[in-house]
Amino acid sequence: MTATHSLAPTLLVAIDISKHRHEVLICIPGKTRRRRLTILNTLEDFRRLSATLGSYGLPVRIGFEATGNYHRPLAHHLGRAGFELKLVSSVGLARTREALHNSWDKNDPKDAQVILHMLEIGAVVGPYEPGRPAQNEQVSQSIDDIDGI
Repeated sequence: MTATHSLAPTLLVAIDISKHRHEVLICIPGKTRRRRLTILNTLEDFRRLSATLGSYGLPVRIGFEATGNYHRPLAHHLGRAGFELKLVSSVGLARTREALHNSWDKNDPKDAQVILHMLEIGAVVGPYEPGRPAQNEQVSQSIDDIDGI
């Protein structure tokens, strides 16, 4: 007899980080369509995103690529809101995008789709906790190991 495991449905959120705005793709359990949002790099939009994610009443797992320092304010806000944060390797993202789309061409909505795919298959590093620098150095080292540096 095959053992079955029931996993609690989890809201998966992929965020493509950039300097002024972030592309958000939300995968809602049981729905075939994904919800897209664009948020600005402002506290007001961070709060709006947190409220939107909290309104689903499900555990939330958020994946993003560490992009310069632009991810830090949003990651800090979402981490303090109690959401699970995962990092996606830059090289892994690029290679997965090339494999899925058979092209090196990139754009922000496409990267959000690829990040969501990587969350679904578990190809992420984490957890990422903005308030714990020593632990984040270990996560950065893990990313370097994955990237082959």
